[in-house]
Amino acid sequence: MNAPTTPSGPASAPARELTLLGQPPHERADAARNRSRLLDAAAQLVRELGAQHVTMDAVATAAQVGKGTLFRRFGDREGLMRALLDHAETEYQRGFLTGPPPLGPGAPACERLEAFGRSTIRHHLDHLDLYLAADPCAERRLLVPAEMLRVHHMATLLRQAGAGGDTELLAQALNGYLDPVLLHHLHVQRGYPRARLEDGWHQLATRLLAGAAAEVPRRCR
Repeated sequence: MNAPTTPSGPASAPARELTLLGQPPHERADAARNRSRLLDAAAQLVRELGAQHVTMDAVATAAQVGKGTLFRRFGDREGLMRALLDHAETEYQRGFLTGPPPLGPGAPACERLEAFGRSTIRHHLDHLDLYLAADPCAERRLLVPAEMLRVHHMATLLRQAGAGGDTELLAQALNGYLDPVLLHHLHVQRGYPRARLEDGWHQLATRLLAGAAAEVPRRCR
């Protein structure tokens, strides 16, 4: 995915403009067609077998290309899985950056924060096998551009909602609840229904904002 604007700086810094991530780079028409062909083949295999069972050999065979071509295009299996997520990730990001309220701009920040968590839970569960397959090694997972965008977005909403404290660290804590690995454990391994996970997000966000400034609208508490 494209590199984001790094969400650094003190908690009191003004919110900077967020930009959409995950869009494919500009390519020649023939290169774009080849990329689409490879991703179509990989996506079909994921639907049939599940992401955990898809190999680079199988994708190359399905797309009728050499395995070397596939590796040159995506680097490795993790890169291929991340490329498959790009379209879904872009649509998901568009929802909270420019979509209708309460997820998008136009609603109070506290309402947007709750909608963001619910939307992220649904998005991660709908694409869970791909997220697990594309999960980078531990020291790099929090540097994935899409991950950094989520944290920055939540920190911005926390500041706008009047939350006190270090909003960057609070946003990191909230992001832990939305981790695909945790959602897999709770939803798949422990059997928690989606509604319970979303209600848990509501409780977490509501309690975090309980100490926000008095001018926060009552309906956000």
